Amino acid sequence: MSDTNVTYTEKDIGKNLYRKKTYYTLCIEQEVLADNKDEADQMFIDNGGIDHSQINHEITETKNGVETYMVDADYLESDSTEYIGKVEYDLSDPYAKEEGYVEINTSADEVDIPGDVDTTLDMEIETERGR
Repeated sequence: MSDTNVTYTEKDIGKNLYRKKTYYTLCIEQEVLADNKDEADQMFIDNGGIDHSQINHEITETKNGVETYMVDADYLESDSTEYIGKVEYDLSDPYAKEEGYVEINTSADEVDIPGDVDTTLDMEIETERGR
């Protein structure tokens, strides 16, 4: 006796039951805002990927007697986390800081270069410390 989702009756006597596995490649590309690559990687691990409860018979095509027996998704591989850009004030808008207009600057360095900080802010901090 074979386990199947195909409906058959006495009028189907003599027909053969066939099963075929078809492997599909599914690509999921996700993005996240994080302070650094390590934090981004952890966020992808903790909060990304596939909702396996959605991998079910509803994603399959079934008609004219073709029925789905099984649906599964396995992890195969992933690329390394890629830096896209940094959230910064919109440099094309002179009122960006006042209005809160930000953009993703794809030309900005991933890691701030030492000495590339806001010197006004540094001076204010030093003044508050009494230096």
